[in-house]
Formats: sequence, structure tokens, C-alpha cells
Amino acid sequence: MNFKEILELIDKVADSGISSVEVEQAGTKVRIEGKQDTAHVIASYVGHDSRQNGGALQPMPMTIPALAAPQQTAAAQKAEEEASEAGLHIITSPIVGTFYRSPNPEAGAFVNIGDRVTKGKVLCIIEAMKLMNEIESDVDGVIVNVYPQNGQPIEYGEKLFAIKA
Repeated sequence: MNFKEILELIDKVADSGISSVEVEQAGTKVRIEGKQDTAHVIASYVGHDSRQNGGALQPMPMTIPALAAPQQTAAAQKAEEEASEAGLHIITSPIVGTFYRSPNPEAGAFVNIGDRVTKGKVLCIIEAMKLMNEIESDVDGVIVNVYPQNGQPIEYGEKLFAIKA
């Protein structure tokens, strides 16, 4: 592992809020412990050190400041999202597949934020097992949010659109 990969791993641990992760690759062992209530992530690096014990593996602990401390817990973010979605109609995915905003890569999106839609208007396509499934609006209103990115895999029940009816 190179230094950049270790820093990326530290970012992932800090962002996700997991307590620790240990990775061993090609004789290099890295353990990262993160805590949400502190401002540091503790990383231990075990590598080859030829100066001591004839090249035996030696732990070299180091403390690296967390690069991005989470501002809110996942529960607080979910509560905030639900409060902001009050009064909105949420269109969810009826199937597992890949989300597409347009009928083909060269075409424009079916709908954008701020567009007025009517019941039955095609909002997106979800590709599942090489079949293109058109997802239609079931209410009249204005698109306020598009949750997935174009080309993103989605799960059953995942939020697709928020419509202000």
C-alpha cells in the first residue's frame, strides 16, 4: 500500500464512522481505528524495518488527524431528510436495476429539478436484465429532487424522485 491509499482508507473510516479496519497486503499491514467523538483517527503501520531485529516486522504507531469529521450522525441526517420531505410525494424504485435519466446517452433527461410533471409522464428508465422499464409519475406536481445519479445501480424501494404535489 502506498501513502495515498492509506490516506484514502483513513478518509473512508472517518466518513463511515466504523470503529476499526485492518488491511494486510503484500507484507504490509495497516490497522485504522476511528472514533466519532474524537478528532483523530489512530493508524498503526506494520512494515519491514531492516534497522531492527534483522528485518522483522515492527509496529510503528502514528496518529493522523481525521481529514473529514462527520458533522451529523446517520440518524440525524435521516431525520433531517424526512423533515424536509414532509408534504412531498416520493417515487421509489419498483425493481432492482440501473437508473437512467434519459432514453439514450445523447438525449436529454426525461425530467429535471423544477420541471412540472403530470400523472403518467415518464421520469426515468430502470434497466433490469437487459429490459428497459419506464418509470412513470403517479401524481401531478413539480420535481423537487432526483436522488440517484445517472447510471447508478439501485435497489428495490430506493428513492428516485421527490415531487411536490
